[in-house]
Amino acid sequence: MSDSIFGGSSTGDEAAERETLLRLPSLPPFDPSNPVESAVISSLAGSWPRRATVKRAEPDLDDLFEPDKADYPDHLIPFHDDDRYRRLDEPVRARLSAWAWIAYNKNVMDVEQYVVNPGFRLLSQDAFGTGLGDTLTIATLQAMVDEQYHTLMHLNASALTRRRRGWDLHEGQLPYGPTVRRHHAAVSAADGPRAAALASLAFTTVAETSISAYLGLMTDDETVQPVNRSTVVLHRRDEYCHSSIAGELLKIVFESLGADDRRLLLAGLADGLEAFSANDFSTWAAVMDAEGVPGRQGILADAVHDTSRRNLVQDCSAIRRLCDELGVSAEVPYDW
Repeated sequence: MSDSIFGGSSTGDEAAERETLLRLPSLPPFDPSNPVESAVISSLAGSWPRRATVKRAEPDLDDLFEPDKADYPDHLIPFHDDDRYRRLDEPVRARLSAWAWIAYNKNVMDVEQYVVNPGFRLLSQDAFGTGLGDTLTIATLQAMVDEQYHTLMHLNASALTRRRRGWDLHEGQLPYGPTVRRHHAAVSAADGPRAAALASLAFTTVAETSISAYLGLMTDDETVQPVNRSTVVLHRRDEYCHSSIAGELLKIVFESLGADDRRLLLAGLADGLEAFSANDFSTWAAVMDAEGVPGRQGILADAVHDTSRRNLVQDCSAIRRLCDELGVSAEVPYDW
């Protein structure tokens, strides 16, 4: 067994049983007859056409861009129903829509790189001393590889928006989103490596079991750029598998923990859920400042303090099911 933060391991029979529940992830599956999905996949790597099931020339992403369509669903903008926002000139609202899409992609990329992969890395190194075995370790490492492809997909989509719109909208002008900020704060404030590892695992599990709901916010809106929708659809297909991997790995670790460590892990799940579901007003403040939107302070202040507004992500059912299976839902300090 490798050196670990936690002692203990599951039996061979238990590990084998866990392994049968998982399937290895793969590159995002796509529909070769769908030109937009094919173009998104083709843009991931120059070698992709040699590996694709149907070997044919793929359309270029730029050729599929539809300038008259929105870059981001208007109803997802947290102040979309504010009359001051509605009265903004259409070119201003169009730029805000493009910014929203850039910010959405940045949040996905940051969560993958700074929340998900650090937790998977701990698991792949058997930091929790559970003795995962080859199949689960390979699945974890493959999931980390997948996240790099997802990051590249979203970066390609943002680059396309900037290129075709001709607007200088760069991620570097935006802050990290709530999940990354809260993850960093939780790990930094942890009392030692044990607590830091548990916080990281909790946030990774929340992100991987909930990101399908976040991606699902854009999959059915046909008023949005087809490349943007297809990017999200392709990513979401992979995440169904990742969710099962993350859930099963959390179960393995949870069963090896003592009472105090379990409480830390469950508190981390609640912290992660609150962050992941929240509207990102810090990013919107940066966007509105960058664009010099008139009345922006009042628009944002009213949206922040409007208790009738719903969280951006409403569906936390995957993590709730996981906690139900562990029999600990009532112990998670979160308002389900």
